[in-house]
Amino acid sequence: MSISQELLEILVCPQCKGDIRLTETQDGLVCERCRLLYEIRDGIPIMLPEEAKRLP
Repeated sequence: MSISQELLEILVCPQCKGDIRLTETQDGLVCERCRLLYEIRDGIPIMLPEEAKRLP
């Protein structure tokens, strides 16, 4: 299950309010500014900074 384009257009990083992008594998959303990966579980983006994974 993938995220709809309409939802992607309104979602922002909850930490910095910056733009996010869908990963190539479509299993997460990335904020380049914060270097955080928000996982997508069962089609639902988990947009909690404390649950996000820090990117190198």
